[in-house]
Amino acid sequence: QVRLVESGGGSVHSGGSLRLSCVASGSTADIDAFGWYHQVPESERELVASISKDGSTNYADFVKGRFTIARDIAKRTVSLQMNSLGPDDTAVYFCNAHDATYGTSWAVDYWGQGTQVTVSS
Repeated sequence: QVRLVESGGGSVHSGGSLRLSCVASGSTADIDAFGWYHQVPESERELVASISKDGSTNYADFVKGRFTIARDIAKRTVSLQMNSLGPDDTAVYFCNAHDATYGTSWAVDYWGQGTQVTVSS
C-alpha cells in the first residue's frame, strides 16, 4: 500500500509560479515511476510530467520549458515546479505512483487526493 499526499496548490495570476509537492509513504520501494497529472471538469485525467526509477523524465508538450519534475529519494517526495503559468493550467493536479513490479497486466496505480491550481488572467 502506498499513500500520496499533495500540497502547494493555490491561486496565482498569469505569469506566476507554484511548486507542488507530493509526499509518499508506505511500501514505495517497488514504485517504478512517479508522475503528475491534471484534470479539468468533464475531461479525462491527463499526464503532465513523469519521472522514472532511473531518473528519466517525460513532459507533455504543453508544459515543456515551463515545468520541471524532480524527486528526493531520501525524503520520498516528488515535486513539480510550475513557471509561467497561464489560465489553461487551471486544474486539479494529482500525484501518481505506478507499480509495475509484476508486469503491466498486474500494474497498480496509486493516487493522491489532488490539489487545486487556479490561474487568473
